[in-house]
Amino acid sequence: MFHCVYFWLKKDLSAEDRATFENELDLVTKISYLAQAWKGKPAEVPARPVCDQSFDWSLVVQFKSIADHDFYQSGCKDHQRFVDACKTFWDKVLIYDMTPQ
Repeated sequence: MFHCVYFWLKKDLSAEDRATFENELDLVTKISYLAQAWKGKPAEVPARPVCDQSFDWSLVVQFKSIADHDFYQSGCKDHQRFVDACKTFWDKVLIYDMTPQ
């Protein structure tokens, strides 16, 4: 399962808070039980009407199972630390969960 998260950070966020967000996001990608995880910014590709490049950061997490995802949401101290440390930094978050077929 893939958990794709898009963050729109507050425009007036300080450089220090942006650095905190980036460091905390990096720690999420290193959670040991995840199959894989990546963080990134919008790719520098030509603009197209179907592409939304307005987000500031994204996180893509691959879980080995739905049970791992459920633990991440309700019992993972590392994920909760990220949310607690960074939730005041964003204006908007969108999440798309997908199961490969």
